[in-house]
Parts: sequence; C-alpha cells; structure tokens
Amino acid sequence: MSFQTAHAFAFSLATTLMAAIVIYRAGDGTLSVTPASEYDGDENAIVGEIDPFAS
Repeated sequence: MSFQTAHAFAFSLATTLMAAIVIYRAGDGTLSVTPASEYDGDENAIVGEIDPFAS
C-alpha cells in the first residue's frame, strides 16, 4: 500500500473509531495501519500517527 493510501486509510479509521492510529512499515516493506493501543512492534518502523484528538 502506498503512503498516500495508508494515510487516507489511517485517517478514516481514526475518525471512525476515534482512536489514535499508527502507520508502520512491516517486515516485508509494505505499509500497514493499526490502532496505537494494539501496536507492539518496533518504534523505528512507525512512519506516522493520526490522533483525532490532537489539535
């Protein structure tokens, strides 16, 4: 998934779930998204975060 697609997906999830969402690069090089509360991977793999409560 491209960064633009991952960012759009993360933004949609963040506003729907009203939860912080992490965009990260998986071990095979692809980008993926998950709620921040469920992410337990490497901090260096995170390429972005969407927080619907941030001003």
